[in-house]
Amino acid sequence: MNYINTIGVATLCKREIWRFAKVWNQTIIAPVVTTLLFLAVLMLAMGGNARMIDHVAYGEFIAPGLIMMAVVQNAFANTSSSLMLAKIQGVIIDILMPPLTGGEVVFCMVIGGLVRGIAVGIAVMAAVYLFIPFNFMHPWIGAFYIITACVMLALLGILTGIWAQSFDQLSAITNYIITPLSFLSGTFYSIKQLPEFWYNICHFNPFFYMIDGFRYATVGYTDGTVETGMIVMVATNVVLWWITSALFSRGYRLKT
Repeated sequence: MNYINTIGVATLCKREIWRFAKVWNQTIIAPVVTTLLFLAVLMLAMGGNARMIDHVAYGEFIAPGLIMMAVVQNAFANTSSSLMLAKIQGVIIDILMPPLTGGEVVFCMVIGGLVRGIAVGIAVMAAVYLFIPFNFMHPWIGAFYIITACVMLALLGILTGIWAQSFDQLSAITNYIITPLSFLSGTFYSIKQLPEFWYNICHFNPFFYMIDGFRYATVGYTDGTVETGMIVMVATNVVLWWITSALFSRGYRLKT
């Protein structure tokens, strides 16, 4: 019978959380400033709340997307940078040698990304609320999308950290995949405004579902179906978890 290495799991979780917590000015405050700059520029460029998307003021429409974008980018950054630094500094052996299964290591790293994502989310929501007050219409749905989005990007960060052999390759994934998917997912606009072809393409982007679901939880507006979004998020996380655990158990690109 297999038992969970509770001491090892707790220690590695603590390490992953402490990594970003001790530099909170860079990992928590900086995303708040960046998000507020995005908000200010977009509101000025689009004429503020004078513009409406259906029944929702533009500021209230983009606020959930900006919050979610900050959350997922930091969840991704936490796990990918942790693994990349461990490989480059040669301390990856400290993660591989302890009696931890691949699933346990993945769990610990995901917890680090999840905690950082939630911490950034709370800080960004508080800052945005000062300028655009909003109410959570469906708080439990909002919590579901925040948690599943953090888990998804944390897992993608682990996969990127496993694959990448340099910070250039890590930046390539961030710049050419993660950032475009988050920007082109209805963060700043309703996908209903797109031509039919691109409208249909957006439904294959998991970032669309996390942003659309969180927007529904805050202002009640959705371009898709909340239930479909939940299914996509859970299914994607299950597949990503299985892949990352298998790669960690094999030591793929980690033991060389």
